[in-house]
Amino acid sequence: MSVPISQAFTVATYVFGKKIRGQKKYPLVLMLEPLFVCNLECAGCGKIQYPDHVLKRRLTPEQCFRAVDECGAPMVSIPGGEPLIHPEIKQIVDGLIARKKYIYLCTNAILLKKKLDQFSPSKYLTFSIHMDGVKEDHDHAVCRDGVFDVAVDAIKEAVKRGFRVTTNTTLFEGSDPARVQRFFDEMMELGVEGMMMSPGYSYQKAPDQQHFLKRARTNVLFSEILAEPKKSWHFNQSPLFLKFLRGEREYDCTPWGMPCYNIFGWQKPCYLMQEGYAATFNELMESTDWDGYGHKSCNEKCADCMVHSGFEASAVDDTFGTLSGFAATVKYTLFGIGKAELLKNGNSNGKATQVSALRPHPSEHGPATCGGTCHSHDEKKEKEDAATAAKL
Repeated sequence: MSVPISQAFTVATYVFGKKIRGQKKYPLVLMLEPLFVCNLECAGCGKIQYPDHVLKRRLTPEQCFRAVDECGAPMVSIPGGEPLIHPEIKQIVDGLIARKKYIYLCTNAILLKKKLDQFSPSKYLTFSIHMDGVKEDHDHAVCRDGVFDVAVDAIKEAVKRGFRVTTNTTLFEGSDPARVQRFFDEMMELGVEGMMMSPGYSYQKAPDQQHFLKRARTNVLFSEILAEPKKSWHFNQSPLFLKFLRGEREYDCTPWGMPCYNIFGWQKPCYLMQEGYAATFNELMESTDWDGYGHKSCNEKCADCMVHSGFEASAVDDTFGTLSGFAATVKYTLFGIGKAELLKNGNSNGKATQVSALRPHPSEHGPATCGGTCHSHDEKKEKEDAATAAKL
């Protein structure tokens, strides 16, 4: 886990405080979307499909500050759209730094080199660069040639000037583990602080619906990518979340862990789904039926989701909420997440297949009438498991 001590201490203190007070539902990161417009048109993105009158809207700095103060989370992620397009992004960042919030400004880096003069290096500010693989894979993912080289140039300049820089990577069906590993090597050579990665979520508005990962495939893919992680790879994520992606730990979603505020208000129930909006953060927390989301709920929209915005908070809660989670986090932080626990009873390529990847998701049992008990398997389901394994 590659996070500065001051940030880790701030987060730990915040979480422990919530635990001591007995507060079970609390935000860890505010996803603050000041706009939806972007200078790319990625096939897997569900944000840029809004009509022009929506894409022209912006949050004001004052609206951003009010949301941050309401929420109270120690970290703020600023996605989009492309935040650097916002004409008042400097004022927004400066205001959040003044509040001592740890900021991850997410950008495709097309404008970053030109905009760097607006910002000053700070422990509170990290540029999180969207990078979806080696050059050919990244340019294909963002549907434009040459973007990878522009981003690499911007990363080098930002690192040179002393800014905190991380990468964030979304992986889809068809990702090649060896190429992803080579990508990790390339990013580390650039001097980034750490890397974040997540399987893609199936946005209903996204033009490409065929390449979103199913849950079983997510376990297999990340098991192969992280089968023997190198010591040189630094991840800006909870090591327990990486274990979860490999299928070696089981978590349910914590949708309130990373609430989203955008031009429409507080988005229900999370950053990824749009099922209404609340006017205030308290209204979001009190009026949302949280039991209706996550794997155990059997909500079909949650069936294949293993995205960081839903499960990173679950891993962090495990770290500070249980002795076993804390001990495991310390162990993995000091010694790495270790080799993937693989079961060599094979997929069609002869590659190792992770044990939990052989178990279909509860939503495959049928209608969502199980009341959260659908993780059990009967004899029929065991046969289906074997059939699923044979297809992988």
